[in-house]
Amino acid sequence: MEKLIVFLPLLGSFIAGVFGKVIGDRAAQVLTTGLLLVSAVLSIVTFKNVALDGNAYVATLFTWISSGDFTLSWALKIDTLTAVMLIVVTVVSSMVHLYSFGYMSEDKSKARFFSYLSLFTFMMLMLVTSDNLVQMFFGWEGVGLASYLLIGFWYHKESACAAAMKAFLVNRVADIGFALGIMGIFVLFGTVNFAEIFPAVPGLAEAQFSFLWFEGHALTIICLLLFIGAMGKSAQLGLHTWLPDAMEGPTPVSALIHAATMVTAGVFMLARMSPVFEFAPTALEVVTYVGAATAFFAATVGLTQFDIKRVIAYSTCSQLGYMFFAIGVSAYGGAIFHLMTHAFFKALLFLGAGSVIHAMHHEQDMRKMGGIYKLIPATYILMWIGSWALAGLPPFAGFFSKDLILEAAWADQTTHGNLAYWLGTAAAFMTAFYSWRLLIMTFHGNPRADKHTMDHVHESPMVMMIPLLVLAVGAVLSGWLGYSYFVGEVAERAAFWGDALFILPENDSVAAAHHVPTWVKLTPLVISVLGIVAAYVFYMFVPSLPETFVRIFRPVHAFLFNKWYFDELYDVLFVRPTKALGRVFWKGGDEAIIDAYGPNGAVSLTRVISAQVSKLQSGYVYHYAFAMLIGVVGLITWYIIGNAGQ
Repeated sequence: MEKLIVFLPLLGSFIAGVFGKVIGDRAAQVLTTGLLLVSAVLSIVTFKNVALDGNAYVATLFTWISSGDFTLSWALKIDTLTAVMLIVVTVVSSMVHLYSFGYMSEDKSKARFFSYLSLFTFMMLMLVTSDNLVQMFFGWEGVGLASYLLIGFWYHKESACAAAMKAFLVNRVADIGFALGIMGIFVLFGTVNFAEIFPAVPGLAEAQFSFLWFEGHALTIICLLLFIGAMGKSAQLGLHTWLPDAMEGPTPVSALIHAATMVTAGVFMLARMSPVFEFAPTALEVVTYVGAATAFFAATVGLTQFDIKRVIAYSTCSQLGYMFFAIGVSAYGGAIFHLMTHAFFKALLFLGAGSVIHAMHHEQDMRKMGGIYKLIPATYILMWIGSWALAGLPPFAGFFSKDLILEAAWADQTTHGNLAYWLGTAAAFMTAFYSWRLLIMTFHGNPRADKHTMDHVHESPMVMMIPLLVLAVGAVLSGWLGYSYFVGEVAERAAFWGDALFILPENDSVAAAHHVPTWVKLTPLVISVLGIVAAYVFYMFVPSLPETFVRIFRPVHAFLFNKWYFDELYDVLFVRPTKALGRVFWKGGDEAIIDAYGPNGAVSLTRVISAQVSKLQSGYVYHYAFAMLIGVVGLITWYIIGNAGQ
């Protein structure tokens, strides 16, 4: 069964990509979507068998690498952590496939698009089912490749090509850290198999790495390197700049990348490596600080954006920060719980935004929307559900998972845990504010689009609405249904997770979260409600307030609107120096030396010699007779000299 779950998307991708023109667009769409739906159904069955019934297992497919004493099998590790990810990836991906029937109906490259979607899904499934770090790295890099293809799908747009390249390069920078972390694991443990690494961790908890004049705690160094890899995939502060630009891809791509797949890979990887991170407290502290800073940073930027997809993209970045600081305080179950609930409501928001864009003739600027909630009421209600869940309000999914993370951060009773709680609470206020800002600007008020656009605003076709309804069910129910399993009492959590997650008893912040003071539980909820009230005041009751605030706090607004100037800073520090260095090597090295004395030099010398030799070809008989005479004289001279000593 697990083989079908993983390889059916690859089969669909291959057929659609290679034979798409033969079988036609419709057949390619139906085939890839049908196979994904089968994978989704089988994933649900697997979840029941593994997570609920406790039947975790490893399915070995074949020996992948054999070199001396080193042997590495290609195997599928199916435990509770994997089972959760299988449901999230296949359900969201299948809904994105189905949604794309309508959204991409006018595109001329449907088969190629669906092939890329299925390839992306296969790579993500390979990542989450990996039994060792090298196999995980294969899926990790495969996801990066597929994201490059999808973000740059409309390659005729220069902005899409630039965004795809940016995502690819930023992730390659982070992947150096991941690769070095894997190498460090192999040096320390002599293996890359999870089943051999995890039992050996306690015995190597005090091991040191020595390199040249540097010596440090081995597990801390390894975990920090792994975390750098996770920062790139999951767009944490500093390596986040690719995420908003990824909006250049089609909206279904945004939903797939930002909801359940690529951006959650880093969270999954750290959770999978929990037995190692638990013995590296300094690394966990760093993860907490970075996650909390990311949650706050992205929320501040989301307040000022006008592109509907970019607002949701920055909310993704912020929510990933919550997941990371949950891991930092050892609330691994809380991080995965929020990963799951977030997948449903964020995919719902992205696809809902796509429905709005579809209705508004591809308009994405919220300043050119407004007054359309009566024209597309179903989309409005579904977007409202997604926003309610994102804001963390009961009884929807985000309330259960996000509040648990904040409570766990407080319960950790550390400096970094307390900082994460307060930054996360501040981010909760901003999240609620920009979520309702989006709803009000998009659906309420006077229409700001031209009459032609408003006359043609219409609800999306049913093939686009069905995925929204399915995701809405997840956004409403997943938190309530999963709470006791993911983050409930110790015994229930232990039965659910089994050996998939490891937490030292003294680090169990999830257990402590159930006993925090009432004000700790209520503060994020009250703050979120205040954020919604503030959004109504600013954008519905007193619509002149935003402009007034921008005028009074113009430098602050400019700072936030320009995303804290990270892109400009990186342009000065990295992009321009790299281009200048490249130009030096190009002009001064490649052209002036290599080409000049290499192929170009050889060509020039050949031309000079040929020009001189060609002068001998005058066409006059007496010139040729003279040349023959010189040749004869030369031969006779050579003969006489050669035989002079005999």
